[in-house]
Amino acid sequence: MDGQLNLDGHPGRDRNEDPGREPAPGHADNGAAASRAEGADLVRGDDGAPIQHQRALVPGARRVRPSRHDRPGSDGEHRLQEHMGTGDRADKFYDEQVLDRLNPRMREFAVRQEMFFLATSDRHGECDNTFRAGPAGFIQVFDDRTLAYPEYRGNGVLASLGNIQENPHVGILMIDFLQDRVGLHVNGLARVVPDEEMRRERPDLPVDPVPGRRAQLWVEVTVEEAYIHCAKHIPRLQKVPARGDRAWGTDDYKRKGGDFFGAAAEAAGRARDERPRHEAGDPLSGA
Repeated sequence: MDGQLNLDGHPGRDRNEDPGREPAPGHADNGAAASRAEGADLVRGDDGAPIQHQRALVPGARRVRPSRHDRPGSDGEHRLQEHMGTGDRADKFYDEQVLDRLNPRMREFAVRQEMFFLATSDRHGECDNTFRAGPAGFIQVFDDRTLAYPEYRGNGVLASLGNIQENPHVGILMIDFLQDRVGLHVNGLARVVPDEEMRRERPDLPVDPVPGRRAQLWVEVTVEEAYIHCAKHIPRLQKVPARGDRAWGTDDYKRKGGDFFGAAAEAAGRARDERPRHEAGDPLSGA
């Protein structure tokens, strides 16, 4: 593959990529566990047999120079670690920092965040990254293995949710730029849940008082791994007073950012260029 490092004759492979895998089925309540199990075998070993991608450790376990297939992480990680000579550092990180659940400090960290970044990919491994925000507490942590966040009204594309319908594996990155200047990675299996269904399952779920922040859908994530994003490259930011109200859920073109990057103007220009001469009123067309 162009642009991917090839070590020892092994092609680069995204950890979510398995060209032969069928799309994950829909996430009805009764089929959620089955679909998640089917979505687990996303990486193949050197012999071509599927192996489960795992990074999370059994609580309390320590590894003493495990074989490559027994270590957390993907084959690609392990090959690069070997190539770069970072295996010992990686093992120390796996053993000391990677959990298969949210511990109490992680749960406390998550519920006070006001934003996070979300990574998804479709069944082909085509990736998308997006941003989610809300008031502190918009990330709901139900227990050490389950969290959820609301999906507010957006632009109608639903790219991330569409990816989750095909491939339930998601990666969440929360960064505290203001207080602790540290980050938390949470990777797991997601399902999309209508608001009414989520409230039937969890009657104590709060109702946001701001209409534009009322969820249409929720994304519930079963945690598979959670680990720190170190502080050394995270800038410290300061919170400043908001200039006007935030336009939660608005369809107002300007308040959503307008044509900030000029893409709509380019599209309009292309449309004009592609119009037939007689439609454009070209005097040379005889119209």
